[in-house]
Amino acid sequence: MSRFPDNPSRRPAVVTGASSGIGQAVARALAADGHPVVLGARRLEEMETTAAEIRAAGGVAHVVSLDLGDPDSPGAFAAEAASLLGEIEIVVSNAAMNQAGSMLTTEPDDFARTLEVNVQGNHRLLRAILPAMIERRRGDVVVVTSDVVARPRPSMIAYVASKWGLEGYVRTLQMELEGTGVRATVLRPGPTLTGMGMDWDPDETMAVLEEWQSWGLARHSNFMTPEGVAQGVLAVVSLPRGTHVTTIELHPEAPIMKGTS
Repeated sequence: MSRFPDNPSRRPAVVTGASSGIGQAVARALAADGHPVVLGARRLEEMETTAAEIRAAGGVAHVVSLDLGDPDSPGAFAAEAASLLGEIEIVVSNAAMNQAGSMLTTEPDDFARTLEVNVQGNHRLLRAILPAMIERRRGDVVVVTSDVVARPRPSMIAYVASKWGLEGYVRTLQMELEGTGVRATVLRPGPTLTGMGMDWDPDETMAVLEEWQSWGLARHSNFMTPEGVAQGVLAVVSLPRGTHVTTIELHPEAPIMKGTS
């Protein structure tokens, strides 16, 4: 039985979609655990604020522009991240595009754009980073999908299709990485308090939520915090070599029921 070498205690990490929500919380959690991080997203000002907070707390953080809808951006991002931190040990692919819309209301160009960002953008990013991990025989890739894979929601047809495709991508990647020493994990969070969807039209949002409720897709009112989801990521990448979490699904805990007399 072969013994896996231990992971380094300090593992350079990149986090996409790090300007807010889950990505921002993951970057903070990794940095607090001693890992230098590169934050990637389009909104540079928000990331600079987060990076400054990480540095003030004694961590190492850099900001690099990343637009998964731009074919050239993922490769440039990966190259700059490596120049800043050295060999990348952890990739958290979290960035995603979401929009409300049914089959009848979603224009084909908008549908294609969602898949371009959520699936193709992820592919470009991993193609730029994983070869070095495979050569080194070590690394962790965590790809954030969504519980819409297990519980599809109406009026999110492009987003649901993209997350199903992304999860299929990671399932295939896991097989292709078998025996390389590189672990790939699907992180499938349920309802989480993030900025995603906050730019939807309020009336449209209410109509979508009512439709979800009619399908039994909102059992209770609680949402997870991004910080809670980030702890799930930290748990995955902190596991010792030789243990591989293929899928982790997180859901908000229901409100505690009041006691009855």
